[in-house]
Amino acid sequence: MFARDRIAVASDCPRDQMLPGWVPDGVRIYLSHTAQGRSLRDLAREQGCHASTVLRQVRRFENRRDDPLVDDALHKLDQILRAPDPAMSQSESHRMTIYAQTQVETAVSPDIADETLRCLRHLAQEDCILVVAPDMAKAVLLREAATGAPRQITVLDRDVAEAMALQDLITCRKQGRVLSYTISPAGRAALRSAGPVVGQGMADEGTRRMRYGAAESPVSVLARRRDKSGDLFLAPEQVQAAERLREDFVMAQLDVMDMAPVDVVLDALERKAVPGPNIAPPGTRAARLRICDVLRDLGPGLGDMALRSCCWMQGVEAAETELGWSARSGKIVLRIALERLSRHYAAMTDADFMMG
Repeated sequence: MFARDRIAVASDCPRDQMLPGWVPDGVRIYLSHTAQGRSLRDLAREQGCHASTVLRQVRRFENRRDDPLVDDALHKLDQILRAPDPAMSQSESHRMTIYAQTQVETAVSPDIADETLRCLRHLAQEDCILVVAPDMAKAVLLREAATGAPRQITVLDRDVAEAMALQDLITCRKQGRVLSYTISPAGRAALRSAGPVVGQGMADEGTRRMRYGAAESPVSVLARRRDKSGDLFLAPEQVQAAERLREDFVMAQLDVMDMAPVDVVLDALERKAVPGPNIAPPGTRAARLRICDVLRDLGPGLGDMALRSCCWMQGVEAAETELGWSARSGKIVLRIALERLSRHYAAMTDADFMMG
């Protein structure tokens, strides 16, 4: 993933622009603080947000370093920013791709995007997992069998797996000497939002190309719409509330759960029966407490729509069908849920958002 299409960077290129174009904004904020030593307030001024928002991003990715793939990816990106010479050699960059950020948006190399997309398509099947070990230079896609040994589907570069984990496209199902990963809700959303291939081979294979960061949640889509009076359908604070809920959902390790009603999620949290490794550092425990408070405040209905749209990234129409609601009622319920959610977060102090 990180070893393709290396482009030399000029010595006067800003450090954060030396990172590959697919790197999420939250990772850039985290590395600006940890690798470059920039203060939280300085980053908040640059981002135009409160320092507590930056703090949440930093703590979120610090806690995610429990995942070995995420930790390795962050370590390699950290080395890029710390290197004395921006135009590093290939060995010094640990095979990380360096893109010259001469445009506002940088597309990922087509072959890299296709490789990730093929991997996600396999992982979208219930019996497929991605397996990797600390001493493995490659990752392996396996198809689990009810009887007998798992069957190997394909082998891919470990860098691809690291990038997918960092972007939250896959989630760790089992830790140990051998790690196994499954597709995450964000990975399924990215798979659904993959655009058509441009160029050769489209007619023959019917494959689709994905642009990293192209996956949009239902909230992002609704945020661009306007009502009959011309006002935005969702206020900025409602969109921010949805993002905060998603952050806590991932940090609480709830993304490994199958889609479930509010009462089932609350029961799993209260009984500490969340599927997966259940590694619970302070940040994870704090996020789970905040999720419990939010779900109790929203209750069934509002909470169900918030979880499906903000966390599991299910489309509004699909949620309406599964919940048995009338057509076009879902977006209204979601807006009400986000309004209550924004008031819930507004009543919290900065200390309540501390990750530890």
